[in-house]
Amino acid sequence: MAQQPSGIHHLAFMAGDIKKHIAFFSQVMGCPLVALFDMHGVPGGLHAFLRMNDHSYFSIVQLPKVDEIAIELGYTHAGSGAGVSAPGTLQHLAFGVDTDADLVAMRDRIRSHGVNVIGPIDHGMCRSIYFAGPDRMTLEVATSQAPIDPEAWIDPTTLVKAGISLEDAARFRAPAAYLGPSPVAQPAYDPEKPHMAYPQEAYLKMLAIPDDVLTKTASYAEPPVHAL
Repeated sequence: MAQQPSGIHHLAFMAGDIKKHIAFFSQVMGCPLVALFDMHGVPGGLHAFLRMNDHSYFSIVQLPKVDEIAIELGYTHAGSGAGVSAPGTLQHLAFGVDTDADLVAMRDRIRSHGVNVIGPIDHGMCRSIYFAGPDRMTLEVATSQAPIDPEAWIDPTTLVKAGISLEDAARFRAPAAYLGPSPVAQPAYDPEKPHMAYPQEAYLKMLAIPDDVLTKTASYAEPPVHAL
């Protein structure tokens, strides 16, 4: 059984105006719209999916009054690949293409819609182009001609800067497989671990619900449009 992600199923971004994002990622980026529905379990929410391939999608969420929240470079957004933003925020997003020719084709497509693009730039491990998306997103398209070689690209001097020992680096390069039983019971709540930002009382109740009961009661499996 796989014990690591096989790729990205979908990337979800918040939108002040979901139509603006759908237009950009369909027309400028060439990703067809494949789903748009009321967000499951979230009153007033809209949820869109655009196809990158049969296994990966780009997702957009619009929630009430999001357009009233200020964008602040250096805090909510980085603004460029060299910019800062708050910990936990997405510094930039890089889409992938297969070849250098595809990279240039994406640059030409994006520029044809009046959007400025910088690149290609050769980083050795990949070649990239850079541009902006709606709501000041920092975007990239990149291509790698071969898998990244850790022997060439894990710099010992940078490990020191990151506070990573050689022993840690060896563990990080070869994560140990989980060989224990399945299913694993929900761990006891530990405030030192990462947690989603639900109201505390409601969150603890969710954690106490058996997995099969939660799956049965919280799922929304039917599409919004039914065939006649």
